Amino acid sequence: MKIDLLYRPRLNDLRPVVPASETLLPFDAATVRTSPNAYFQGRQGYRADHLGEFVVPLPSASAIADDVLPIVNNPDARLDYEHFSIVMSRSRRLALFTGVNIDGSASVSVPRGGDPWAFDGRIPEDAQVGEALYANNDFDRGHLVRREDPNWGTTAGIANRDTFHFTNCAPQLSAFNQRTWLSLEDYILDNTRRVGERASVFTGPVFRATDPLYRGVAIPLAYWKVVAFVHDDGRPSSTAYLIDHDVDLTEHTLLFGAFKTYQRSVRAIEGLTDLDFGMLHTFDGFSNEEAATGESVRRLITGPGDILA
Repeated sequence: MKIDLLYRPRLNDLRPVVPASETLLPFDAATVRTSPNAYFQGRQGYRADHLGEFVVPLPSASAIADDVLPIVNNPDARLDYEHFSIVMSRSRRLALFTGVNIDGSASVSVPRGGDPWAFDGRIPEDAQVGEALYANNDFDRGHLVRREDPNWGTTAGIANRDTFHFTNCAPQLSAFNQRTWLSLEDYILDNTRRVGERASVFTGPVFRATDPLYRGVAIPLAYWKVVAFVHDDGRPSSTAYLIDHDVDLTEHTLLFGAFKTYQRSVRAIEGLTDLDFGMLHTFDGFSNEEAATGESVRRLITGPGDILA
């Protein structure tokens, strides 16, 4: 299927958004699941050595340490799930970033089934944006770690269920989520040669002071991905992407602007997020070009041939 990254949804295709002043929440909050601490025992979270000698640690959030949600008995403030980890934003109640290890050679197809979204019991419920945000509107519960990515090896079923936690969820407009965001990682990885079909992928929202407020939640309008892999020639490599779109959250409708996807530098993502990816920028051609020229580099992606790896 051809991916149209410049797709602009028609307004008459969309359902109206219920105004924030209304309280049409067709769910019983008491039935929303919470996974207890014991559920997560033995989880193998993100591993920095997943790519062998090309060691890729989680990004550092030390520059924004005040916004990192602390985790009891975990000085790294990471929530570990099967094959992925998440660091949460205290102020936004969404993930600051996620990191997942992918092993395509051991991938297991796990049916989506009826997995319900759940709170993570290791942190307070009020530290997580939950179901109340998504009722009666056109927002999807968008996976940050894509459901299929950690589903490899003998624990694929556990990994699949782990992705259905609100910590791994971000409000994404349905057309954006279905046509662009869900396709981007396939789009990147299918067009990037990798040793052993392995990659480590970081994902997160861009938090801006101008993000529109909806039902008490500031809605991110841009998302980023940074991909690390070993090229078939043995060369450590990284590449970065930014998806941005405009949306007007009025009382009665959602107005969309065009979705645009750019290949950017790892350095640029660091500037947008205040995260530190360590030495990863040295393996990224865009970052090296920016360092050499002093000029920002970005490339609009409209087809597979536009990606430079």
